[in-house]
Amino acid sequence: MWELERESDLPDLTRLRCAIVGAGRLGRALAPALLDAGIATSGPLGRGADGGDADVVILCVPDAEIAGAAAAIAPRPGRYVGHCSGATTLEPLAPHTGFSLHPLMSVPLDGASRLAGAAAAVAGETPAAHALATALAFRLGLTPVAVADEDRAAYHAAASIASNFLVTLEAAAERIGASAGLDRDALVPLVRATLENWAALGAERALTGPLVRGDEATVARQREAVAERTPELLELFDTLADATRALAGTSTLDREFPGRSAGPALEWNSQGGAP
Repeated sequence: MWELERESDLPDLTRLRCAIVGAGRLGRALAPALLDAGIATSGPLGRGADGGDADVVILCVPDAEIAGAAAAIAPRPGRYVGHCSGATTLEPLAPHTGFSLHPLMSVPLDGASRLAGAAAAVAGETPAAHALATALAFRLGLTPVAVADEDRAAYHAAASIASNFLVTLEAAAERIGASAGLDRDALVPLVRATLENWAALGAERALTGPLVRGDEATVARQREAVAERTPELLELFDTLADATRALAGTSTLDREFPGRSAGPALEWNSQGGAP
């Protein structure tokens, strides 16, 4: 993996012309963000565009379409072609000098997004391509993180768990909550507080609830409710309960001693607090 030794290794982006190919969520967010950052940018262009006279072409297309979109770009000396996939290596960009820039940020349907402040996985086929990806990240207000090809699947799995799977969990919470008259708006403050605690304290210290306290009787009642009202969620509930026991250190042996200390985790109190 290429490493930058000094800030002067970064290219002057004001001299480059950039084109965005792909008008999906990220393409519609990235094009105006680059313009706002002072980089001459065209697009987002439709898939199959040849890149025109751009020095840098960034493909904001689904992973399966990267190779085809790259093949449509006319090769020329000094041109760089990059993709914004978190999981895909640089191989589909051949024969171009390839790079990748993957903002670690969820982009809404309308494409509008505040990219600044997020991390971004960067990679480059050559030192110059790596420097370009890093410079683009800095100019967008992103924090570049070099991710090697062999680490991409693990990197992207972490992103999927943190973002995609979280939404799946909240959908499950909505479903069982609705059976008790609880709507999404009522759950949102709890979700936000939980994420803030995790960000500040880490997983083990932010973990709360009956499993942390060793209250298996309450968990059993929860399980009965899930089995009765949303049986399709029972397997998910059991899997999450087991994973939470492991995180909390509440093994079967631990649960035989319900009076054990809950450790550094947050505790419920009579004035309110984490469930």
